[in-house]
Amino acid sequence: MSHPILLPELTALVDVANSNIDNERDAALAAGPLLARLKAANRAANEATRAAKQRTQDARLAMDHTHLGLQNLLYEKRYLESEIEKCRQFASIYEDIPLHDLDEFRQLAPPESSTPEAMQDEHQLMLNRLSFELAERQRLDERKKALTSRRENLLKEVKEQQTKLDIVAQQFDTITKASIFLSAVGRTN
Repeated sequence: MSHPILLPELTALVDVANSNIDNERDAALAAGPLLARLKAANRAANEATRAAKQRTQDARLAMDHTHLGLQNLLYEKRYLESEIEKCRQFASIYEDIPLHDLDEFRQLAPPESSTPEAMQDEHQLMLNRLSFELAERQRLDERKKALTSRRENLLKEVKEQQTKLDIVAQQFDTITKASIFLSAVGRTN
């Protein structure tokens, strides 16, 4: 199939070849400019083909680069999704902590922890509940330490009183025995 731009030159060349030119020289002279134009057209076509191939290659490289970028983004997306899923599957200790129910929390917690904004945001609400629970436990630990210290002091006092009672009981036994002895000695005399 011939190119439409080359059709007149080819037609003229075919006409020259089919003509009854007796002289080879005249035929060559008639065909020379046509062949030169055909060669120029061939060179232009080859150059256009090279330029089209270069544009195609550049477009392919750009497309490959974009495709590689897309593949990298998809890989990163899958990685992040798997990391998010791991985080969601993570069983944290806070889930096992017994917390005050919401009504108790509203009643007992400081006002800044139970604001309407904090109560609407689940994450902030959980943080506030955990903070409140920690503060309550620390308060109870301090109270427990104080009670333990008081108990130890009372036990110490009881021990001291018991020691004093034991001494008094010994003295009482000694006095009782001495009284019995003296009364027994006094009856014999």
